[in-house]
Amino acid sequence: MSKLMDKKSIAPQLTALRNEIDEIDTQLVELLAKRRRVTTKVGELKSRVGMPIYAPDREAQLLTMRRQQAMEAGVSPELIEDILRRLMSDSYISQDASGYQCVNTESGKIVVIGGNGQLGKVFVDLFERSGYQVAVLEQDDWPNSDNILAQAGVVIVAVPIRLTSMIIQKLSCLPKACILADVTSVKEMPLYEMMKVHQGPVVGLHPMFGPDVSGLIKQTIITCEGRLPEQYNWLLKQFQVWGAKIYPVDASAHDQAMSMVQVMRHFSTIAYGYHLMTEGADISQLVEMSSPIYRLELIMVGRLFAQDPVLYTDIIFSNQDNVAMMKRFAYRFLELLEDVEMGDKDAFVTMFSQVSDWFGDYADIFLQESKVMLLKANELKKH
Repeated sequence: MSKLMDKKSIAPQLTALRNEIDEIDTQLVELLAKRRRVTTKVGELKSRVGMPIYAPDREAQLLTMRRQQAMEAGVSPELIEDILRRLMSDSYISQDASGYQCVNTESGKIVVIGGNGQLGKVFVDLFERSGYQVAVLEQDDWPNSDNILAQAGVVIVAVPIRLTSMIIQKLSCLPKACILADVTSVKEMPLYEMMKVHQGPVVGLHPMFGPDVSGLIKQTIITCEGRLPEQYNWLLKQFQVWGAKIYPVDASAHDQAMSMVQVMRHFSTIAYGYHLMTEGADISQLVEMSSPIYRLELIMVGRLFAQDPVLYTDIIFSNQDNVAMMKRFAYRFLELLEDVEMGDKDAFVTMFSQVSDWFGDYADIFLQESKVMLLKANELKKH
């Protein structure tokens, strides 16, 4: 009875405090709307002069200042950083909607071969929003390809890997000053074919993002030099204006790295999904019983199987050197499994310590980054 009376006695105070919170929340929403209007104007100003939307130095400086301010105010700096990062992401979207400056008004026509495909559409949209003349060349358009490619300033090959060489070989009559580029996830083969068929500027591109992106802010595009970089540098600058980070690398080094970053990871993820299916695992039960880290792993596995199987098949089958890499991975898997089977914990701990030393500072960096990801995965689980 006393507890009931206590609850009744605080009811007016609780209502007053909740009303105060509602008022503060209302002010927050109004401030966020005001902030978005300002960031939209920032985007418009940047667009006029061709400044990149993403300014990493400005972002880092802002986060440092606000974290310090939060600590002085007795507020969690991690909370403030999380809120600010979400606000920045929203502001980039508002700036992104403002359009982009055309870096090279004398570029000539931009032709995207495969421009109606998922990735091709991304580039068609970005070039059009920057004011370029854009044309798309698809399979049924080849009888009219001479007209489409005439006076082209840039030709981007955005077709599946298995078709890339065949398409490039059809491009022997491009204007000499035309930039020829591809956007496949392998680079040595397309660069070789492009250099052979075209005597003008050539560059290999690997966009490190999927077709579901709404823009290139904070996205990475790997570039592999082919020929006459001074003539295609304006194209890379255009990517930067769109917000992308340019990462130059040798084509051979690129393909070696991708065999580990892409091919091996895709293959092991597919094998894991295949194993779950053949074991008859109950996905709904796994999700309900999973910790945030395991749910995140399941999300990444399920995400892959929600996409085009031909795309991943092409990536994995694109280079026979990938087979040797995957065999080495399988051998090391069995090597560790043998330690477990033999009960050799010391050998396993030694291996673990060696790998930890190899990761060095990145181990702690990735630990902190994963905490943020796990918090978000846990929030998704609650909803």
